[in-house]
Amino acid sequence: MNIRKTVEKHLRSSADFLKEIILIPSVSGTGEGPVQDYIQKAWSSFGKADLVPVPENFTEDPEYSFADTPLDYSNRKNLVLRYPSKEKGPSLIINSHSDVVPPGDWKEAWNPREENGIIHGRGACDAKGQVAVMDLALKTLHEIAPSVAGNLSFQVVIEEEVGGNGALAMVRQEKKADGVIVLEPTDLKLHPANRGAIWYRLDVEGKPVHMARIWDGVNALEKTVELMKVMREYEKGLIEESRHVPLFEKYRQPVQLNFGIISGGKWPATVCDHITMEGGVGFLPNKTLAQIKQELHDALASCPDQWAASHFTLSFPKLHNDAFATDISHPLVVQMAETAKTVGLDPELSGWIASCDARLYARLGNMPTIVFGAGKLEDAHSAVEKIEINDIAKAAEMLVTFLLQWFKEE
Repeated sequence: MNIRKTVEKHLRSSADFLKEIILIPSVSGTGEGPVQDYIQKAWSSFGKADLVPVPENFTEDPEYSFADTPLDYSNRKNLVLRYPSKEKGPSLIINSHSDVVPPGDWKEAWNPREENGIIHGRGACDAKGQVAVMDLALKTLHEIAPSVAGNLSFQVVIEEEVGGNGALAMVRQEKKADGVIVLEPTDLKLHPANRGAIWYRLDVEGKPVHMARIWDGVNALEKTVELMKVMREYEKGLIEESRHVPLFEKYRQPVQLNFGIISGGKWPATVCDHITMEGGVGFLPNKTLAQIKQELHDALASCPDQWAASHFTLSFPKLHNDAFATDISHPLVVQMAETAKTVGLDPELSGWIASCDARLYARLGNMPTIVFGAGKLEDAHSAVEKIEINDIAKAAEMLVTFLLQWFKEE
């Protein structure tokens, strides 16, 4: 049995598979249906491949992330491939997502281009390239071990980019596993911990009057500036509290508070009546979502400007990704690190500073979880998104080597 040679045997096929799924636009929250259908058909020979609808009344789930407009799930389903099992044993979930961010002005986003061993296109690394890793791992594993002693499932989910609703549905619907590997573009590094991120909405009320009577009004924009000062002070405290969180020490600033979008006012000659500001807070496993929400509210309420402190509304209707950390002594983490050594990859463990679906499996599902994958984070969401075909091979070799050990028969 030579895993590397078997991977190389199927690599061309999986590279072509990646180009085929890049050709299918699958913007998050709207268009994942066709690509999910394609993947299901492509994987039908590897096990029981099911397209699983999200639960009824899904939007009532307290962890659901809302988009700007209501989302339709009638033609968008998660894909679960259950690999053949011949007897009882451990369980494992391998997850990634098929949705991608919009292409923006990138006119060739849906036309994959292969050049010098690199595939370019929207989703090439985030995360259709990870689905290609799964495809290559399946082809390799199917040839080497047509069944495993335990329960192995591959999950390709929708809506990761707008808050993780696809993975949320999987956590609610599927059985728990002894471990979860979430594939993201980590440059083949191992991340058993993940930064969290939450998006906030801040509404600030003013008192509109004609600018000729400016002294009678209260300018909502000016009051928002006062609140922004308080928020920046809160960020400083958050940074200090998070300086020595294990696995994140190497990063320059793994936590932050961002001002992203600001809008308001109705007329240039009217004192601004209302401001809406949206942004995000990045945080580490030393904090929970609930703590961040409460701390940010308390900071705003402490603003020295009394009008600002009593005329704001803070809400969190969209993305709310918790942070997580899996114990590095857990067998999932230990064995992944050992496997990395075996196949010539870096076994060093660190936290990942981009949030992803991993936290849902770890926090809500209470499952040991690690993030790993091919491709570089700096290429994700960009107009130069790409992935090296050889990195797809390395990631697949890593997975298959790990799986054969994880499901090793005694």
